[in-house]
Amino acid sequence: MAFVLGIVAKVVKSDLEFPQPIYKALSIYLLLAIGLKGGVELSTTAFSDFIWPVVATISLGILTPLIAYAVLRYMGKFDVSNAAGIAAHYGSVSAVTFIAAISYAESLGDSPEGFLPALVALLEVPGIIVALMIPQIINSGSGSVKKALHEVVTGSSIILLLGGLIIGYLAGPKSFEPVAPFFVNGFQGALVLFLLELGMITARRLGDLKRAGFFLLGFGIIVPILFGFMAVLVGLWSGLSVAGSSVFAAMVSSGSYIAAPAAVRIALPKASPTLYLTASLGITFPFNITLGIPLYYVIATWFGG
Repeated sequence: MAFVLGIVAKVVKSDLEFPQPIYKALSIYLLLAIGLKGGVELSTTAFSDFIWPVVATISLGILTPLIAYAVLRYMGKFDVSNAAGIAAHYGSVSAVTFIAAISYAESLGDSPEGFLPALVALLEVPGIIVALMIPQIINSGSGSVKKALHEVVTGSSIILLLGGLIIGYLAGPKSFEPVAPFFVNGFQGALVLFLLELGMITARRLGDLKRAGFFLLGFGIIVPILFGFMAVLVGLWSGLSVAGSSVFAAMVSSGSYIAAPAAVRIALPKASPTLYLTASLGITFPFNITLGIPLYYVIATWFGG
């Protein structure tokens, strides 16, 4: 509802603005909180429970950008740079969609696996690498893949998620207790404010839908559903619970709009930001937040329940 409020505020041309420093601080808080809680949970998780979800994550991280590229290139008739640029976004992951999916599952009384934040960090990188390598392989790339990969690996989302995971893992449940009230109890309130701002950001891109065309609109909805369906089946096969598989589906079906744009801007300068940002942030993100996450939960319940 906070996300929808942000969209409405911009549609009616309200003067509501979110201070950028506060938005940045909320981003840091949410990502670090996810990492810390995931690391603490990982410290009590048996390796045998974790290894197959890791294999599933890396496998889908490689497969999804290839599928996205093929659909865009051969069905949508996009040029190589734009097809690869958009595919990079759909091979990666939206941390905010992950946060919303976790909150949705918990609101229904379910408890997704605590190590899922580790899978978010794992999923962010392979898809971008695969997509950026496609133009290089067919000799169409003109940017620096090395610089792009450095941008991804050292980006704030990866640093905070991995750093939080390591700290949480080393600290363990007992040492986490003193800071738990701040990072656990305040999480939902911070998420409400964060989604309010994301609603306003999304609304600013609604005008780009006219330029994106009907094919990209369909792509931004149908392909995430396909990826979500695949992820549910693979997640259940890897041993994830119904709630964990639904969150995993939200991760795999989401489109990155933080790490991927930075990498694509460097490696594929010919790719149009209007296309890849409109697809990931203007189409797929609001779809997943409003309809996709509940849909993936229903699919996971149907197959795993």
